[in-house]
Amino acid sequence: MLDFQKRLTKGFLTLLSLPSTAMGFALSVQISALSWILTTQYQLDIHEVGVVWAAGPIAGIIGQVLIGIISDKVWFWGGRRRPFIWIGGVLAALSLLALPSLGAISSATGMGILVVAISVALTLDLSINISFNPTRSIIADVTPEGEKRTFGYTWMQTISGFFGVLAYAIGAWWGNFSLIYFGAGLVLLFSLLPPFFITEPSALAAPTDGNAGGGTSQFGQLYRIYLAHGFCWLGVQTMFVYMIFFVRSMIPGASDAEAGQVVSISFLVLNTVGFILPSLLLEPWANKIGRVRVHVIAMATMCAGYTLLVWLGSSPMWMYVIMAIVGIGWAATVSLPFAIMTEKVEKNKMGLFMGIFNLSVVIPQLVVSLVFGKIIPLIESKTAIFIICAICLAISALLWTLVRESEVNKAPLNSKPMH
Repeated sequence: MLDFQKRLTKGFLTLLSLPSTAMGFALSVQISALSWILTTQYQLDIHEVGVVWAAGPIAGIIGQVLIGIISDKVWFWGGRRRPFIWIGGVLAALSLLALPSLGAISSATGMGILVVAISVALTLDLSINISFNPTRSIIADVTPEGEKRTFGYTWMQTISGFFGVLAYAIGAWWGNFSLIYFGAGLVLLFSLLPPFFITEPSALAAPTDGNAGGGTSQFGQLYRIYLAHGFCWLGVQTMFVYMIFFVRSMIPGASDAEAGQVVSISFLVLNTVGFILPSLLLEPWANKIGRVRVHVIAMATMCAGYTLLVWLGSSPMWMYVIMAIVGIGWAATVSLPFAIMTEKVEKNKMGLFMGIFNLSVVIPQLVVSLVFGKIIPLIESKTAIFIICAICLAISALLWTLVRESEVNKAPLNSKPMH
């Protein structure tokens, strides 16, 4: 084990964050470019776009749970999580490279563009899901419970969020095709290199938190988290998939390129706040009043932001301002739930429970694609998109109030500087 891992320095935690950053970047590319490509290059309608997006959650249901169980049990290529990070990273990079070539693939294979789009989206999401579980589980594997664990996950989001912002900046100013090619290279680099410098523990111990247990009692602690996180993702995924249609409706004179730019800048603002706040504000605030309380406040703030978009979303500038408010909730969504959940499960089952936790993301994604995708086209005003988002986040905030704070986080923690 290298010295900077023994001391859990910021340098090591940064390196530890890069594989998750790679998968997050791949997801950012998909969010920024997939709907835009399908609507502007191949003229798919809103329902067909929803069907394409449904491929990913299906991959997640199978991929993350299965890979989580396997990665808890096996050891090869010098690690438990390392092999799946490498495999998923290579496949994700190749899948990204396929996105600009959907038409060429369709012509070469004789398959319809919708079939090709679903196949590529499925491969990309399966690749991301192969790696996402191990990239998050490995953080819990090598960090102790409590303040260090919280910092590990919030710092992960700081690094990952910074590159997410970079993704949307590239998409906004250099176009989505440049973003795709840059993303493929970054995903490959950040997936393959860091695992060489991370030593995984050969045995994983049970947590010391009194809230954690085994079997049914353990799930009894977790189902509230799953429900609360699930309603959050109903709102978030609705925003990601249908934002382009909201923009086109609210700014009817905008060209395809202009609408795509508004979406990219909106997500750039969202992710800028999302990467700045976790380690700067959320982590120290969580150490003072508890992670769950901070997360409840963040969900309520996100709900307020979505409500404001319904009223003021006709102006791009107002849209960018409000997306900064929404970003407070996004910053919490991609950092705090992981720290809350991982201290309620046994380390030697982290992959399994991380995979089950992922169901609270992918099942809402399926609902958004297959259910909301049929409802939203029937409603003339596309402000309904963010009315749905606001309702889902209000329910999420209420459900998070039912989650019990872990014992190690009930009292303020004496923070020690990271070297």
